[in-house]
Amino acid sequence: MKIKIKRVYEKPSKADGIRILVDRLWPRGLTKEKAGVDLWLKDIAPSTELRKWFAHDPKKWNEFRKKYLQELKNNKEQVSNLRKHVKNSSVTLVYGARDQENNEAHVLEELLSLNRTKNEKDINRT
Repeated sequence: MKIKIKRVYEKPSKADGIRILVDRLWPRGLTKEKAGVDLWLKDIAPSTELRKWFAHDPKKWNEFRKKYLQELKNNKEQVSNLRKHVKNSSVTLVYGARDQENNEAHVLEELLSLNRTKNEKDINRT
Protein backbone atom coordinates (compact mmCIF):
# COMPACT_ATOMS: atom_id res chain seq x y z
CA MET A 1 0.00 0.00 0.00
CA LYS A 2 1.50 3.26 -1.12
CA ILE A 3 -0.29 6.56 -0.57
CA LYS A 4 0.83 9.86 -2.01
CA ILE A 5 -0.77 13.28 -1.71
CA LYS A 6 -0.82 15.86 -4.47
CA ARG A 7 -2.69 19.00 -5.46
CA VAL A 8 -5.12 18.21 -8.24
CA TYR A 9 -3.71 21.18 -10.17
CA GLU A 10 -0.31 19.46 -10.45
CA LYS A 11 0.25 17.56 -13.67
CA PRO A 12 -0.78 13.89 -13.40
CA SER A 13 1.93 11.28 -13.84
CA LYS A 14 1.94 7.51 -14.26
CA ALA A 15 3.70 7.25 -10.88
CA ASP A 16 0.52 8.61 -9.25
CA GLY A 17 -1.27 5.28 -9.64
CA ILE A 18 -4.99 5.75 -9.06
CA ARG A 19 -5.78 9.43 -8.56
CA ILE A 20 -8.61 9.86 -6.07
CA LEU A 21 -10.14 13.29 -5.58
CA VAL A 22 -11.16 13.70 -1.93
CA ASP A 23 -12.86 17.11 -2.18
CA ARG A 24 -16.62 17.63 -1.99
CA LEU A 25 -16.50 20.25 -4.76
CA TRP A 26 -14.93 19.84 -8.20
CA PRO A 27 -11.73 21.94 -8.48
CA ARG A 28 -12.31 25.34 -10.02
CA GLY A 29 -11.17 25.77 -13.61
CA LEU A 30 -10.16 22.15 -14.26
CA THR A 31 -11.56 19.85 -16.89
CA LYS A 32 -11.82 16.14 -16.19
CA GLU A 33 -9.03 15.53 -18.68
CA LYS A 34 -6.61 18.00 -17.08
CA ALA A 35 -7.40 16.78 -13.57
CA GLY A 36 -6.66 13.18 -14.50
CA VAL A 37 -8.91 11.97 -11.69
CA ASP A 38 -9.73 8.25 -11.77
CA LEU A 39 -12.21 8.34 -8.90
CA TRP A 40 -14.04 11.15 -7.13
CA LEU A 41 -15.00 10.29 -3.54
CA LYS A 42 -16.86 13.49 -2.74
CA ASP A 43 -18.79 11.80 0.09
CA ILE A 44 -15.58 11.12 2.03
CA ALA A 45 -14.77 14.84 2.09
CA PRO A 46 -15.51 16.96 5.15
CA SER A 47 -19.12 18.06 5.48
CA THR A 48 -20.05 21.41 3.99
CA GLU A 49 -20.51 22.81 7.50
CA LEU A 50 -17.07 21.66 8.65
CA ARG A 51 -15.40 22.85 5.44
CA LYS A 52 -16.94 26.32 5.76
CA TRP A 53 -16.09 26.55 9.47
CA PHE A 54 -12.45 25.58 8.84
CA ALA A 55 -12.01 27.90 5.84
CA HIS A 56 -8.38 26.68 5.64
CA ASP A 57 -7.43 28.69 8.72
CA PRO A 58 -4.22 27.08 10.04
CA LYS A 59 -5.19 28.16 13.58
CA LYS A 60 -8.21 25.84 13.35
CA TRP A 61 -6.24 22.87 11.96
CA ASN A 62 -6.09 20.73 15.12
CA GLU A 63 -9.78 21.16 15.84
CA PHE A 64 -10.66 20.56 12.17
CA ARG A 65 -8.63 17.35 12.20
CA LYS A 66 -10.46 16.06 15.30
CA LYS A 67 -13.88 16.95 13.92
CA TYR A 68 -13.12 15.43 10.52
CA LEU A 69 -11.87 12.19 12.08
CA GLN A 70 -15.16 12.05 14.00
CA GLU A 71 -17.09 12.51 10.75
CA LEU A 72 -15.06 9.69 9.20
CA LYS A 73 -15.97 7.37 12.09
CA ASN A 74 -19.58 7.87 11.05
CA ASN A 75 -18.81 7.40 7.36
CA LYS A 76 -17.57 3.81 7.41
CA GLU A 77 -18.86 2.94 3.94
CA GLN A 78 -16.78 5.63 2.23
CA VAL A 79 -13.70 4.90 4.34
CA SER A 80 -14.04 1.22 3.49
CA ASN A 81 -14.32 2.09 -0.20
CA LEU A 82 -11.13 4.15 -0.01
CA ARG A 83 -9.34 1.36 1.88
CA LYS A 84 -10.17 -1.13 -0.89
CA HIS A 85 -8.44 1.03 -3.47
CA VAL A 86 -5.44 1.72 -1.26
CA LYS A 87 -5.05 -1.96 -0.37
CA ASN A 88 -4.76 -3.08 -3.98
CA SER A 89 -2.94 -0.23 -5.71
CA SER A 90 -0.67 2.75 -5.48
CA VAL A 91 -2.94 5.70 -4.80
CA THR A 92 -2.56 9.46 -4.91
CA LEU A 93 -5.09 11.42 -2.88
CA VAL A 94 -5.67 14.66 -4.75
CA TYR A 95 -7.21 17.85 -3.38
CA GLY A 96 -7.76 21.41 -4.53
CA ALA A 97 -6.79 23.48 -1.47
CA ARG A 98 -3.87 25.89 -1.73
CA ASP A 99 -2.66 24.87 1.72
CA GLN A 100 -0.54 21.81 1.06
CA GLU A 101 -0.16 20.87 4.73
CA ASN A 102 -3.56 21.47 6.33
CA ASN A 103 -6.15 19.68 4.23
CA GLU A 104 -8.37 16.60 4.34
CA ALA A 105 -5.99 14.46 2.25
CA HIS A 106 -3.49 14.49 5.11
CA VAL A 107 -6.14 13.44 7.62
CA LEU A 108 -7.16 10.56 5.34
CA GLU A 109 -3.55 9.49 4.89
CA GLU A 110 -3.09 9.55 8.67
CA LEU A 111 -6.24 7.48 9.20
CA LEU A 112 -5.21 4.89 6.61
CA SER A 113 -1.65 4.71 7.96
CA LEU A 114 -2.86 4.27 11.55
CA ASN A 115 -5.13 1.43 10.48
CA ARG A 116 -2.31 -0.20 8.51
CA THR A 117 0.01 -0.03 11.53
CA LYS A 118 -2.73 -1.47 13.79
CA ASN A 119 -3.39 -4.30 11.32
CA GLU A 120 0.33 -5.09 11.07
CA LYS A 121 0.58 -5.27 14.89
CA ASP A 122 -2.45 -7.57 15.01
CA ILE A 123 -0.91 -9.84 12.35
CA ASN A 124 2.43 -9.95 14.18
CA ARG A 125 0.71 -11.06 17.41
CA THR A 126 -0.64 -14.23 15.83
